[in-house]
Amino acid sequence: MSTPKPPQRTVVLHYHLFKNAGTSLDQILKHNFGTTWVTAEFDTGLASNTPDVENWIVQNPEACAFSSHTMKGPLPLIEGVKIIPVLLLRDPVSRIRSAYQFERAQTSDSWGAQLAKQHDFEGYVRARLERVKDRQCRNFQTHRLASFSQNKQPELMRAFDGVRLINATGVIGLVSDFNGTIQLLSKRLRTDFPDFHWVHARENSSKSNSILVSENLNQLLREKNADDLVVLRTLRDLLQTQRGE
Repeated sequence: MSTPKPPQRTVVLHYHLFKNAGTSLDQILKHNFGTTWVTAEFDTGLASNTPDVENWIVQNPEACAFSSHTMKGPLPLIEGVKIIPVLLLRDPVSRIRSAYQFERAQTSDSWGAQLAKQHDFEGYVRARLERVKDRQCRNFQTHRLASFSQNKQPELMRAFDGVRLINATGVIGLVSDFNGTIQLLSKRLRTDFPDFHWVHARENSSKSNSILVSENLNQLLREKNADDLVVLRTLRDLLQTQRGE
């Protein structure tokens, strides 16, 4: 019986969730990988765009780091390639406030950008919640994490699977502990990319705390993002356990 060949190539795959410090992480990846850092976007209307992501990796054989806002799970499976996924999670209410402020200032004719310009924060949130398939203000992070699991359990359970999978094969960290996340990434990449080093970079950040949120709206957001809050607590507990705290 022949033994499986070890991977001949290692790539970093950054799942850049909107307003989760992904631009800052991309700056660090670009600083380390230069022209071998690449980015692309994919059709989010598909149940899974993983086959397109796999083709992207195969068709860019010199690239070492890949980043996209629109990649979904499950993780790519490519013979001879080791995938190191990276993903950051954030308090969902802070993320939504930041998304609103970004879209309000953005020069774009997208629906979200136009909505943000036409409404105050509460109007923006309520309009997005009225759209059943719009996940921007409703457990967005849980939804994206659940795509990494192919079992038939409820979305929250699949999101837990996603957290465990990314933690086991790559790095899943907290925006609130960005430096700690980069330290974890440096440790994870030490064998395959020994020259990888941390540099300070916080790009595309917005002062979302300047947006006033009424008590009623804050309660609504926490109710509509209850699963995101559970996932966030679960990740915090997991990281504390790994650090021996």
